[in-house]
Amino acid sequence: MLGRVQLIRSALFGLAATLALALPLRAQDSERGSAVAIAADLSSQGAQSKLTLTLSKVVEARAFIMERPDRVVIDLPEVNFQLDSDSGRRRDGVVQSFRYGLFAPGRSRIVIDLASPATVGRIDTVTRPRDGAVLMTIPLQRVDRDTFRKAAASSDPRPAPAQAAKTSNTDPRPLIVIDAGHGGTDPGAIASTGVFEKDIVFGFAQDLAEKLNAAGRYRVQMTRDRDVFVPLNERVRIAREAKADLFISIHADSISSAPQVRGATIYTGSEKATDAESAKLAERENRADAAAGAEAAEATPDIADILQELTLRETRGFSSSFARNLMGQLAPVMEMSTKPHREARFVVLRSPDVPSVLVELGYLSSKRDLEKLQAPEWRAGVTGSMAKAVEQFFATRTSIGKPGSGTRRSAAIAPVSP
Repeated sequence: MLGRVQLIRSALFGLAATLALALPLRAQDSERGSAVAIAADLSSQGAQSKLTLTLSKVVEARAFIMERPDRVVIDLPEVNFQLDSDSGRRRDGVVQSFRYGLFAPGRSRIVIDLASPATVGRIDTVTRPRDGAVLMTIPLQRVDRDTFRKAAASSDPRPAPAQAAKTSNTDPRPLIVIDAGHGGTDPGAIASTGVFEKDIVFGFAQDLAEKLNAAGRYRVQMTRDRDVFVPLNERVRIAREAKADLFISIHADSISSAPQVRGATIYTGSEKATDAESAKLAERENRADAAAGAEAAEATPDIADILQELTLRETRGFSSSFARNLMGQLAPVMEMSTKPHREARFVVLRSPDVPSVLVELGYLSSKRDLEKLQAPEWRAGVTGSMAKAVEQFFATRTSIGKPGSGTRRSAAIAPVSP
């Protein structure tokens, strides 16, 4: 009887794999020839664990180790992950959990969180004769702390820098950069239902961008236009190099120990946090790079130049002004937290010359907030109010230049083209 069950399961899996491999890829995957990952399996025996991926074709893999926290990182060419949503939550042997996603244009990444120190062995790939699927096996060997530390020290985790999209320098309309938090190998907060923060905030950011673009009064750029990892400092660099007039970072918090906490909060940058809760949140968000298997973002050096210090002070004044506009517009359409405007030392709010805010839309740990965050009608109302706050902000800045630039240019809302 057991043999018959195993035979049926094997046949069903083979059929599913064949169908998945036969399904047409998305247009962009087809053009790039991306591999498709349809399954991920964990197994352990003694001190060794194995993560095996089922792929549509052979890909090259590069592995390295990182400490604090302990993890193994696997870099791949772009892969279309079509895995079960619970795949990465399994724990087996030295593997605590793993996550995966697009790390940069043309590159994907798997981050394996380790339950105990381990090194990665030779990654092998074999083609399964019955259906042509490619099995890529990543072996992990438990080791002592000293061995692990030496292996981590000899690893090179540095990725190639991403290129910021170029924007027009002749368009007089204000440029707004919208930053959807997290992405790719960094899922952000995870709701009890399995919903990822990165997906919720990306959908919201897209809707906000559409609202602003539809008005015709602004230029809009997003720090990521799909589910891809973008380092924290890179998000700041994108806004600064584009000479943005406003930077809006979208997030959603989670406090599993306090599901009753809910509501939106608007943050502006400061060296000193408003309260302990804000400081802890900033610390968590500033570790996003490490969570994605990248080097942790380094804080912007302390500003010594008096002109730069004045520029930063002026910019934070504009940031607070926009935060107040935003609170006024959002309060009637959504629930706000007990302290709706707070300050903290977020890396993405460290730009000295771009007014910046970080908006926590609500808490994924709150059932009430989560339902609203996923409701199209709620999102439409909130993005509409945010667009009004943007309009109000620029209406009051009709003849000001970039903070600290020494020049003044019109930042008035440009007329809508016929």
